Amino acid sequence: MNVIQAIILGIIQGLAEFLPISSSGHLAIIQNLFHIETETGLLFDVLLHIGTLTAIFIVFWKDIVKLIIEFFGIIADFFRHFRDPDLIVLSSAYRRFVLLIIVSTIPTAILGYIGRDFVAYASTTLLLPGIGLIITSILLFICDRIGDGRKGIKKITYLNAFEIGIAQGVATLPGISRSGTTIAACLMLGIKKETAVKYSFIMSIPAVLGAAILELKDAAGTTVEVGTVVAYIIGMVVSAVVGYFAIRVMINVVRRKRYLYFSIYCLVIGLVAIIGHFLTNR
Repeated sequence: MNVIQAIILGIIQGLAEFLPISSSGHLAIIQNLFHIETETGLLFDVLLHIGTLTAIFIVFWKDIVKLIIEFFGIIADFFRHFRDPDLIVLSSAYRRFVLLIIVSTIPTAILGYIGRDFVAYASTTLLLPGIGLIITSILLFICDRIGDGRKGIKKITYLNAFEIGIAQGVATLPGISRSGTTIAACLMLGIKKETAVKYSFIMSIPAVLGAAILELKDAAGTTVEVGTVVAYIIGMVVSAVVGYFAIRVMINVVRRKRYLYFSIYCLVIGLVAIIGHFLTNR
């Protein structure tokens, strides 16, 4: 992989991770169509995701810092509770937010682990990402017709959180947009638009970090050329910068409920990928 290819994939990742058009689907399609080899399996994809995670930290840093503080506060108060039974452990909305994210992460981790081999295989074809994009198109079309919900963080149930986590786990499949699927799940459960965006992006942090740790552990003994390392780093930085602006755009999209354009786009690209699969395998 050269620097130009890494920059192109970084731009695609930054845009498609946060806009509801599936970064994994677009990366798989581009890599298959133009025969771009990453030499290290999923390592480059993981680094791109770390880049977009950086964008999330920049945009939502106040919320994330508070969530981290409250996470350790929950642990401390849990042990204090044995000495003081009247102590309320979940004393704030942010502490509830922490537990909701943890609950959402459980089904995501289970589904991601069970389906990891199939996800890796799906990324090597045009057919499966194409089908995934059509599924995304349908979800976005439904979202375009859902009104704003009334649930804030305090009213989201743990069952809701588990259901959203399942949606995120399914969205590990190439072509199925993670942001689009999780935001759609939130809206279908009656969650407010702005809360849905924040929940969707912040809940991706533990999932992506977990996947990154596993992939980096597996790649620990891999020999990578210096030029490839430079290209990987540049791609990661590009994905972070582009991702920052994509988050800002996505927040406005959700507020104004303009999913239809993305629905049409995903449908077209999905059909193109499926047609491309059959043309290249004749």
